[in-house]
Amino acid sequence: MDIYGTRLGSRLMLGTSLYPSPQVLSDAVKAAGVSVVTVSLRRESGAARDGQAFWSLIRDLGVRVLPNTAGCHSAREAVTTAQMAREVFATDWIKLEVVRDAETLQPDVFGLVEAARILVADGFKVLPYTVEDLSVADRLVEAGCRVLMPWGAPIGSGLGLNNRYGLRQLRAYFPELTLIVDAGLGLPSHAAAAMELGYDGVLLNTAVARAGDPAAMAQAFAQAIEAGRLAYLADPMDPRDMAAPSTPTFGQAMLGGGE
Repeated sequence: MDIYGTRLGSRLMLGTSLYPSPQVLSDAVKAAGVSVVTVSLRRESGAARDGQAFWSLIRDLGVRVLPNTAGCHSAREAVTTAQMAREVFATDWIKLEVVRDAETLQPDVFGLVEAARILVADGFKVLPYTVEDLSVADRLVEAGCRVLMPWGAPIGSGLGLNNRYGLRQLRAYFPELTLIVDAGLGLPSHAAAAMELGYDGVLLNTAVARAGDPAAMAQAFAQAIEAGRLAYLADPMDPRDMAAPSTPTFGQAMLGGGE
């Protein structure tokens, strides 16, 4: 998977919140074999001692950090958070989140586009968390985004891909863009379905962090993503409404009644 010219070894990205312990998080990241984890600035700096311990854990994992602007409700707040994250994490990558309300955590598309324009102009490589809408996606591309992260379903819901038609349209409309399904996946089969649509990767958190065995679930998601990608590249058959025999009838003995 390519992110702004950087080639990554894994198509799965993991969030780092909600895990029952730092060791469980570490085990899950290693089991998944991910190249990138997302980190919230709020999580890092919530308490000086806890933040330092968490940052040390992330560094020890040897993976790339993608800071996010989780919890921001305006373009101004998201821009300020991104600029702070660049200083803390020493990266110009930012997962841009601007949400409308705390109930749905649906992206505020107006604030998102505004913040994306400002951050791109400021030298950031922006990965916006967005909806599966062509007009919004087009505005983000015009703003300079070369990666889009449409949601599968509301964050933490585990519902899977709520709008496969919309996701399929995005893939068809932006064939050269890196597209990553972000949020709402609950099962490895959901991730495989996203990859079968031709998506480049998947980002998830809750489905792994809240599993009974996070490391095993992380590994299951990683394998499902590889299977889905391979299926997409294999050019799967088109669905049909009627049955089609898998055994040819030509050359078979035909039974008929005698005189």
